[in-house]
Amino acid sequence: MSRLIHTLAALAVLGLAAGCSSSGVDEASVAGAASGKARAKTSTAFWVDPESPAAQQIAMWQRQGRKQDAELLGRIADEPVALWPAGEIAPGPAVRTATASASSQDRTALFVAYDIPHRDCGQHSAGGAADADAYRAWIGKFADALGDSKALVVLEPDAVAHIVDGCTPGEYHEEREQLLGEAIDRLKQQPNTKVYLDAGNPSWIREPWKLVDPLKRAGIDRADGFSLNVSNFQTDDRTTKYGLQLSRDLGGKHFVVDTSRNGNGPMPGAWCNPPGRALGTRPTTDTGEEALDAYLWVKRPGESDGTCEGGPDAGQWWPEYALELARNSKA
Repeated sequence: MSRLIHTLAALAVLGLAAGCSSSGVDEASVAGAASGKARAKTSTAFWVDPESPAAQQIAMWQRQGRKQDAELLGRIADEPVALWPAGEIAPGPAVRTATASASSQDRTALFVAYDIPHRDCGQHSAGGAADADAYRAWIGKFADALGDSKALVVLEPDAVAHIVDGCTPGEYHEEREQLLGEAIDRLKQQPNTKVYLDAGNPSWIREPWKLVDPLKRAGIDRADGFSLNVSNFQTDDRTTKYGLQLSRDLGGKHFVVDTSRNGNGPMPGAWCNPPGRALGTRPTTDTGEEALDAYLWVKRPGESDGTCEGGPDAGQWWPEYALELARNSKA
């Protein structure tokens, strides 16, 4: 038991998920979730972590005789989920372990780079690199660890949207955009790495055109595309429509969507550990939209948004919440 708890604690270091990623929600989003749609089959393109917190929890519950709960949690453990190497430590070992395993299966490992200075405006996921030079060093180690392996990196959830909504003070905007551009360039030096710069979600920055200039200043033209709905609950339909409009505004740039917890859509007025949510569309590259490269599980289902609704610190594994997401899943 102690060994398992130690393993879970170590894995939690990988899961510091974006805290803000949100603004208000509206009834249209909830109505869109109610209609639903058939969930795509899991993509075989992406690597599944056999030692994820969900997999470790299943082993624990099986030993405790909680077989039904363990079976339900397989809906998370069996899917590819992004790793969030913690910014407080060197990302190399965790990244190399994942890419080595993924490469042995000829699959793509999913990652989130989340260490920008002044992260999350001091909210639930506050922190990040101490300064610009520390961030450059961190992203360099991250990129080095990717090597020649196939990888997809979602770059800095919230960072651009927090420029647009004014949460990040104005004196940091220029530096942030420069650092994001440098991060794109450094990551793209790796021959098999795709980079998607985060662009928030449609309930946060409601007019996508407001993101265009900041994204361009942050180097979106040199990235493979942008990401949407990270750590949020907006429905596939609403997010895809928003993404297609932003894509057009950016000259046809492609995008990916986080569907890890949007199966029941958002809860009005709540973004931090809202109850009653469900797993969404399973990760797949079969999206039916040319500009939409993939539905992904970027936020790790079952890891807390922060100390709200009885949850632990942001990024910490919360088995009860994971079980609720799995139980409410439609597939």
